[in-house]
Amino acid sequence: MLKQALLRFARSMVQNALSQLTQQFNVVQQQAHRPMQMMVQQVVGGVWVGKGADAFVQEVSSLAMPKVDQIAQRITRTQKNIQFASDCIDRADEQVRTKVNALGDRFGAIY
Repeated sequence: MLKQALLRFARSMVQNALSQLTQQFNVVQQQAHRPMQMMVQQVVGGVWVGKGADAFVQEVSSLAMPKVDQIAQRITRTQKNIQFASDCIDRADEQVRTKVNALGDRFGAIY
């Protein structure tokens, strides 16, 4: 009973962590990547012209956006790793449960 309660609690914490990571990914996309992408598109579209505009587009495109993309990729990788770990725990728990039940059946047959 206690083990099941602890596992339920752990699973809910893992799901909460995954939810938080999804929220952070959305923040990175909506508040960092998309606005930069829109600014670059506007500058390329002619809102700003000249060497300064070219330097801005180059800087944002080659430095800032790749860094934001790296953050998003790390969040995604972390989500996948947490989900993998959670799946491993679930499989191990099921294997243990199966073996304990089989052992219980054997002892039950003896006594």
